[in-house]
Amino acid sequence: MASPSRSATATIAAPPATVFAILSDPRQHPRIDGSGTVRGAVAGPERLELGSEFGMDMKMGAPYRITNRVVEFDEDRLIAWRHQGRHRWRYELTPTADGGTRVVETWDLSRYPGVVARAFDLVLGGRTQRSIESTLANLKDAAEADSA
Repeated sequence: MASPSRSATATIAAPPATVFAILSDPRQHPRIDGSGTVRGAVAGPERLELGSEFGMDMKMGAPYRITNRVVEFDEDRLIAWRHQGRHRWRYELTPTADGGTRVVETWDLSRYPGVVARAFDLVLGGRTQRSIESTLANLKDAAEADSA
């Protein structure tokens, strides 16, 4: 059995460069966060690239700070980051025929052993799925507003 991961897809009426500009700017992550946990960027470059580290103020119950590192990067096509855990937050962008962008956001658990990935999914999967769907809706609103 493959390791579980969670994902959702949205089609955004904005070009990939506009969508990618939001995703690659950590200061914009609170703007699109659908989980309600991202409070603000505290450290990092203005624009992310492969290997960039950025810190975020978070709150899930209690406030905390987390440092992420960009582990996958292809300009206007793909960006993914992770923190100390093995899971990744991945955004895959594909241009659409009408000038928009198809975005797939994935909470990728594939780097964990199967039983650990299934445990993460069991405990956090439902909430994470709802957060991904909300994040994509927020990203759609933000990118379309920026593109207008």
